[in-house]
Amino acid sequence: MEILFYRYNSICEPAVINAFQSFGITVHTEEREMRDKQTTPGQCVEAVSGWIVKRPLAFVFSINFFPAISYTCERLKVPYVCWTVDSPVPELFSNALQNSFNRIFLFDKAQYDYFSPVNPACIHYLPLAADVKRFEEAVLSMSDEDYAAYGAEVSFVGSLYTEKCRYDGLTLSDRTRGYVDGLMEAQLRVYGCNFIAESLTDSVIREIVDADPDFYHGEDLRDGVERYLTAHQYIGMKLAALERERTLSRLSGQFPVVLYTRSDASALPRVDCRGGVSTFSGMPKVFQASRINLNMTMRPIETGLSQRVWDILACGGFLLTNYQAEIPDYFEIGKDLETYESMEELEEKVRYYLAHEDERMEIAIRGYEKVAAHHSYEIRLAQMIQILTNTMPT
Repeated sequence: MEILFYRYNSICEPAVINAFQSFGITVHTEEREMRDKQTTPGQCVEAVSGWIVKRPLAFVFSINFFPAISYTCERLKVPYVCWTVDSPVPELFSNALQNSFNRIFLFDKAQYDYFSPVNPACIHYLPLAADVKRFEEAVLSMSDEDYAAYGAEVSFVGSLYTEKCRYDGLTLSDRTRGYVDGLMEAQLRVYGCNFIAESLTDSVIREIVDADPDFYHGEDLRDGVERYLTAHQYIGMKLAALERERTLSRLSGQFPVVLYTRSDASALPRVDCRGGVSTFSGMPKVFQASRINLNMTMRPIETGLSQRVWDILACGGFLLTNYQAEIPDYFEIGKDLETYESMEELEEKVRYYLAHEDERMEIAIRGYEKVAAHHSYEIRLAQMIQILTNTMPT
């Protein structure tokens, strides 16, 4: 079997390619967009169609959804398979989502519930996975010096989203700004449920859309894109920035906290900020050496498990994460990982697990064993291929 993997340099692409190849699949890669981020839809169509007419491809694959690829595959009658790893993915509002040769896998059940009615036979739910083998190699090669260098009581790896928050740059009326601020304060107190989109008024949406000349627009979009992106891309990113800064500030007042980020951390003077860390060499060492690894899922991921959850557990790290509705589907809270649903509970559990080393280590080991046994990329893509086998167009 031969497939074409259309790449744009998502960090999970190498693991997916390796997993496909482990099944004996020949993976060809189209890499123009990795080198040129200004690649146009027309150039994408040209590249993909060129591959299709030259090779007997079983399907074309990508991380996240590319409407140009979908239309090309529909025209040439070749299945287009994609797997989302982000939220939001604005391209899912393209009318290309309705194409019959799509086989789209969405990682967040809320994302799936929202988009699947558009094309029920061609849209499926599939959670993310971990690059277990690669992380095992990194962890097993750690030296005593690595444990000393990367060790921490509490650590967090990730963006603070301050540099990615488009909401901050908008010129809005005091009324709209006050309404959105109040809505965000309410949302920050609730875990496991996202009510931003349904709470926005039409006038607030209109003002935010009009305030950004670069708001995502197009002639090929279905209704609902403005409400969805206002809630998830603008307010959702602002929520992530607020939550991460406030959480780290509060914890650092009581515990030693280490932060690995390329964001501006000047607003967190009590946090030990060590800059960025490489995904495949440094990050696994942080997860393994830290006594508590903190995860804060950005609010646009409404129910699903972010990539960070799988990565921390795959490295044998102890994970303390905000509660997400899908966690009990895959893990036993208190045995494979720990969760919190308020700042008070977070502080309480940090204090508890720093004082109960044996229990903390047992949870970290069980979390690793659960991911290694059931949630590697090889296992997840085998599940994908099984669905494809049963649903591929003939």
